[in-house]
Amino acid sequence: MQVKHLLLIAILALTAACSSKEVVDENLSEVELYQQAQKDLDNNSYTSATAKLKALESRYPFGRYADQAQLELIYANYKNAEPEAAKSAAERFIRLHPQHPNVDYAYYLKGLTSFDQDVGLLARFLPLDMTKRDPGAARDSYNEFAQLTSRFPNSRYSPDAKQRMIYLRNLLASYEIHVADYYLTRQAYVAAANRGRYVVENFQETPSVGDGLAVMTEAYQRLHLDELAASSLETLKLNYPDHPSLVDGQFTPRVAEADNRSWLSKATLGLIESRPPLPPGETRANQDVQRQFQDAKEAIPNELKPKDENGDVIEEPEAENNSSDRSWFSYMTFGLFD
Repeated sequence: MQVKHLLLIAILALTAACSSKEVVDENLSEVELYQQAQKDLDNNSYTSATAKLKALESRYPFGRYADQAQLELIYANYKNAEPEAAKSAAERFIRLHPQHPNVDYAYYLKGLTSFDQDVGLLARFLPLDMTKRDPGAARDSYNEFAQLTSRFPNSRYSPDAKQRMIYLRNLLASYEIHVADYYLTRQAYVAAANRGRYVVENFQETPSVGDGLAVMTEAYQRLHLDELAASSLETLKLNYPDHPSLVDGQFTPRVAEADNRSWLSKATLGLIESRPPLPPGETRANQDVQRQFQDAKEAIPNELKPKDENGDVIEEPEAENNSSDRSWFSYMTFGLFD
């Protein structure tokens, strides 16, 4: 039923957008334009109100209703779900009237527009997690509300702006934790640790600080940085003893350790290991370079190899246990899967 309502609203909005161009009577006076615009605002006819307010501003730029029309144009665009137009109108008013007694209202509407920008039709009818969406608009809204509260601490809009800033700060911190969890699943442990530390350092007093410490602990453990992991875990236990990652006082990783075995190894339950695990400090790229070097050295003609006094080629001693460590699978496949 919700999907049907959503489609119906989308069709109606599209129809209204296609027929929203209204011709404003050129003979209307400044007072008549303003009164009609006020009537449209009271009737929630924001498209018609926008047209009249624009006409009022352009026809009577120095009239007594010009400043008020600019302010109400911000509100009309905001209520008409035109966030870019609303923010543009707010920025224009702030630039033209920095000392206006109601300029704090322009700052407030600008922040409110960014605050509601992500809460569109989909977010209203579908259960979307806002902490997993792009935080660009939320970050803009936080910064705009911060400008309002710092420049106009006694404004009547400041209390509401501060409450919204708390919500936005929690949302931004939760987003950083989601990104850190993604990095953990991708085994990007350095990036995950940096995200966790960023939350701890920049989002104090938010519920996500404990999650940031848990991410740091897990990332440092996977990186074998024992001192940093122990320090993060101790801070987590001290400040968040009831955190979900602590079970009976023991740390439980948020993300299961990744299985880097090949598909052949997984399919055979480890009976056939196509490529042995790498020793500490070794990489596949380093092994490939060594193999290429060995192949190139074996391809050198005997005429170019070093010789002894009798003219015989000097053979290099073979590495100990070079062949004894090969598995039966390596022998059967002639070393193709080593």
